[in-house]
Formats: sequence, structure tokens, C-alpha cells
Amino acid sequence: MLDKSMIEVNGLQKKFSDNVILKDIEGTVKSGEVICIIGPSGAGKSTFLRCLNLLERPSEGTVIFDNQNLIDLPERDLVAVREKMGMVFQNFNLFPNMSVLENLKLAPKRVKNISDQEATNISMKLLDRVGLAEKADAYPESLSGGQKQRVAIARALAMNPEVMLFDEPTSALDPEMVGEVLSVMKELAQDGMTMVVVTHEMGFAKEVADEVWFMADGYILEKNQPNKLFNNPQNARTKDFISKIIGD
Repeated sequence: MLDKSMIEVNGLQKKFSDNVILKDIEGTVKSGEVICIIGPSGAGKSTFLRCLNLLERPSEGTVIFDNQNLIDLPERDLVAVREKMGMVFQNFNLFPNMSVLENLKLAPKRVKNISDQEATNISMKLLDRVGLAEKADAYPESLSGGQKQRVAIARALAMNPEVMLFDEPTSALDPEMVGEVLSVMKELAQDGMTMVVVTHEMGFAKEVADEVWFMADGYILEKNQPNKLFNNPQNARTKDFISKIIGD
């Protein structure tokens, strides 16, 4: 199942003036695979994720998706690419003046030009999938953080993406709300969704990831299956990070 390459990254660098954030990043994400990216704050994890769909344009290297080098594409052509890469951010980014249902319907109607009824049908199915069908007419301000993030996931899924990118989706949540979001993400993984997840949730990474990538100082220093990376890390920087996060 995990044989078709979905995303290939080669020699990726990102600079802001003289500050090099990403340094010669290499990696392959296969179809149906869940990649969890872990590492200390400031490692470049979120910048790397944003480079995958060119919300940040890399300074050097290639990002191959759908047999295209995205770095060569003009901005107008990237819109179609981003339709296929759903992205969920730390802080939800819901439109406060729209109901939950309207938030979900907006992009499919505008970008895919589907009818209001079809957009409603798709959106209600997705809200049911994330356990929030009863909140369709509610506004974001009335929702808990966990509910907002589940709506944000449903909104990304409404575009029927091939890949889902998650940028620390639980970091803004109160601890008791983390589980409800991770539960939805686990179900997506079980359904075969290709996912790249920047996360501090080590339990999720251990349970769900096919491969864990450890980032520090702008490099991917180690990649391995979760049990191997967490139980027997090879890089000294990885060992130090895991010992501090999980304990000896």
C-alpha cells in the first residue's frame, strides 16, 4: 500500500535574509503514510510544513508533488496544488462571522464551483464524521478549542485533499480537549489518509506514525519507525530530546 511517492523533498533550504531556517532537507512521503515530525521549538518544523505547499517559498531545492516540482510553478498554478493539500493550523483560522456550516461550504463553492446544496451535503457528512453535526448553525465563538479544531479539520477535508498537513494542531488547546482532536486524526490515518503532522504529542506519534522525523537546528537529524526512534535513537541530539520529553 505504501509504495507510491506522494511528496519528495530534495535539498530543501529556506533562508530569511542571512538566517538559514532549513538546511538541505531530504524526505519522501508515500501514499497512505503518516509522518510525524518532532523536535524542539525553533527547529524549523512549521517552516518545513509550509514549504510543502509553498505557503513559504523555499530558497533552494525541490518539492515534487503529483510529478511536478512545485518550486517551478507560478503562484496562480499553486492554487490547484493547495486544493490537494489540506492544511490545519495551530489557531483554527475559522471565519468568526460565518456559521460552522458556512465555514465548510465556502472553499468548495468558490474554488470547485459546486452548488450550495452539494456543498451542504458534503459539509454535513464531514461534520458528522468529526462529531459536530449538531453545531452546523453555531458560530466559532460559541465553540470550545477542541471543537474549533475539529471544524478546521472538517473544513480542510471538504476540499477532498490527497494529503493533510497538520501544524501542531493541539498546541493551542487545553489538555482535556487534545484527545478529541487526536481521535479524529487517528480515524483519518486508519482510513488511509496521507498525513504529515508536526506535533508535540509523543503518544500520538508512537501510535499512529509510520515514520517519525526528528528535526533540530534546521536539519532532519534522524528518521525511523516510532518504536525504533523512541526506544533506540541513534543521533545524540535525538537521544537528548527524547530523554527530556519522555524521561529515561
